[in-house]
Amino acid sequence: MVRAGLTVERLVEAAAELADEAGFDRLSVSALARRFGVKDASLYSHVRNLQDLRTRLGLYAGGELIDRIAAAVAGRAGKEALTAFAGAYRDYALEHPGRYAATQIRIDQALIADSAALRRTAEITYGMLRGYGLQEPDLTDAVRLLRSTFHGYCVLESAGGFGADRDVRASWDKAVDALHLALTHWPREGKSDD
Repeated sequence: MVRAGLTVERLVEAAAELADEAGFDRLSVSALARRFGVKDASLYSHVRNLQDLRTRLGLYAGGELIDRIAAAVAGRAGKEALTAFAGAYRDYALEHPGRYAATQIRIDQALIADSAALRRTAEITYGMLRGYGLQEPDLTDAVRLLRSTFHGYCVLESAGGFGADRDVRASWDKAVDALHLALTHWPREGKSDD
């Protein structure tokens, strides 16, 4: 491909494909340059360095993921919304392992504030959880529970970490049912169980 066709958008899309094919940890400026048939230096007028490329990929993939989740949860509430959210999350993580890994990197707070996709992620996630009657600080705690459960399950599943004969999808469905029960009976901050 010719250098004149290089843009940040094309580089990030190619980086997404490369991350899915080879793994996010194997993404490099050199590998991306080879994909375009150019020297590494040709890419540095579009991205500052590998960290910049990975951050851009993380924001790109985060946007893709939240678009999929938003479409899945539209018009739903409660357990139905949670199930749709969880399913869209899992499907994306399994279909796009490199892109998904990019969504897990730590991104500078200033970039997060400027990212429409990440703001939308918070709006959709917190909106779904407000359907359970949660408010801060419980919302943040619930987000952390969902993220750690979904992430841990997806990483273990994609690595073949579940060896029992039980169907992995059936266990996923049970996990989502358990999360629904936890959210429904959330131990709200400041309330006593007496």
